[in-house]
Amino acid sequence: MTLSQTPSHPADGADRTFQVDLRGLVDLLSHHLYSSPRVYLRELLQNAVDALTARHALEPDAGEGAFGIRLYADGSVVRVEDDGVGLTEADVHTFLATIGRSSKRAEKIAEQRADFIGQFGIGLLSCFLVADEIHVLSRSARTPDAPAVEWRGRGDGSYTVRALPASARTRPGTTVTLMPRADAGEWTAPARVQVLARHFGALLRHPVTFDGGTGGPGTPVNPEPAPWARSYPTPGARARALAAHGEETFGFTPLDTIELDLPAVGLKGIACVLPEAVPAGRRHGHRVHVKGMLLSEQAAEILPEWAFFVRCVLDAESLRPTASRESLYEDDTLAAVRDALAERLRAWIARTAASDPDLLGRFLQAHHLAVKSLAVHDDEILRMLLPWLPFETTAGHATLDEFARTHRTVLVTASVEEFRQVAAIASAAGLGVVNGGYTYDRELVHRLPEIRPEVSVADLDPATLTAHLDPVDRETELAAAAYLTQARDALAVFDCDVALRTFQPASAPALLLDSREARHERTRSQLAREQQGGVWGDILGHLRQEAPRAQLILNQLNPLVRTAVTIDEPELARTSAEALYGQAAMLSRRPLRPAESSLINRSFLDLLAHALRKDS
Repeated sequence: MTLSQTPSHPADGADRTFQVDLRGLVDLLSHHLYSSPRVYLRELLQNAVDALTARHALEPDAGEGAFGIRLYADGSVVRVEDDGVGLTEADVHTFLATIGRSSKRAEKIAEQRADFIGQFGIGLLSCFLVADEIHVLSRSARTPDAPAVEWRGRGDGSYTVRALPASARTRPGTTVTLMPRADAGEWTAPARVQVLARHFGALLRHPVTFDGGTGGPGTPVNPEPAPWARSYPTPGARARALAAHGEETFGFTPLDTIELDLPAVGLKGIACVLPEAVPAGRRHGHRVHVKGMLLSEQAAEILPEWAFFVRCVLDAESLRPTASRESLYEDDTLAAVRDALAERLRAWIARTAASDPDLLGRFLQAHHLAVKSLAVHDDEILRMLLPWLPFETTAGHATLDEFARTHRTVLVTASVEEFRQVAAIASAAGLGVVNGGYTYDRELVHRLPEIRPEVSVADLDPATLTAHLDPVDRETELAAAAYLTQARDALAVFDCDVALRTFQPASAPALLLDSREARHERTRSQLAREQQGGVWGDILGHLRQEAPRAQLILNQLNPLVRTAVTIDEPELARTSAEALYGQAAMLSRRPLRPAESSLINRSFLDLLAHALRKDS
């Protein structure tokens, strides 16, 4: 008997039945649906749990723990036995011999579908990933004095069914036995079966035992309930137990442990706060169980993207698994759970801010980026934590609250590059500048007046900075006029103006003010000039604005500059101006353009050659 049968030559127009190549289907499962052959044991455990659920529905007065699951593996067989509802011969023909149909879709059981883990009816086929034959012996608890029934399925697509005397199985339930293939030893060895049983079933609510071929009552796979389902003498003992479970699961000591409880979907668990920062945008997988059965260790979709500072262990009743039962189906329930868990994390942040400033400080030190991403969209978190978030400023790394105490006007740069160009000069000039180039920083700094109305915030403009640089006296500027003319001519290729000022620190010979936007605009203008007359040139010309020029501000207080402006030899004056420009460009720590790199090398060689000629 095969898993699919059709007439040899159906008449024209007659209905036909798909022929199923079971070996091809098993290959499809192993390479595309399931991540690993190890899932065969999860599927067997899941079928057993669902059978026990149905048995309890049939006999609601049975006490907790009255029915259980027993695993056996000795290297030659793997056996899973349950005290569940069992199958009749009709059930076997209907549900084990038809691919794609599940006993959970039976009319009476469909109403209780939410009580079951699986919903797809193909789990038994996963056993063909490790065995060529599956043996099922079952006896139904629905029919008094029901006979036992045996089903044998083979990897070539054939199966046999036969009824056996009731003595073949004295109690209702089902036993599934696998004869593993020689190449499946990695997944069916006794030690591995025990590890897999513990991995998938540690939180199951029904008792599960394992026998490695030694006989006896077997070793409990899930001896204790989930840690959040136990009773503890004190809140402190509960907190320590939850933290210990998180450490055992994830391998790190949590900064704190957040207990999660969503009764509407039967979800319980913990979120473990990571003790160290993680790369921006990196989403950790979370360990998600459905009705105690491990579903996924990489369920990133259970939390919003900004919550990458925690890893969760969860057990839920109402989440829907995908066909592979290795991830969660994206539906309205999952979206609601994600929003509710996000609210729990916000509440933890608020509670920590109000009651434990030491913990808050350690949390923000490690995870300020995550909190910044949340604060951008959450006004409550913004009001609560913005003053405490660290930023890079001209006073070093500081919180906005600390920085605003000494700077009633806060200036913010548009990029890291601009901040590095002006930080030293702005600090010496007494300006309070915040680096707004990092993700979320500029937007958050601009919202500071919502929290501190006495503080004003503005974008840093080059004119603001140059206004704080002192002009030189007229006599000094006239003496340097010839040099400045040569310098402007030498740097015209970079659309760069040159000015002479005095500013601190005196050790800085020059300051280059040149924003990324200005460079882009000059590049576009250059392209427009090169494409004059063409369609592309018309487009660029239409977009063209007055291209802002870069500014090289020479510091008259610096000894090198004071010497340079006295040079009266034109070529040497040009070379020294190029060298000062190159030094200022490097100090800005922005990427150098090829022309700038070439200029730095050329000016160095020219100065060296001039020095050698002078010595000779």
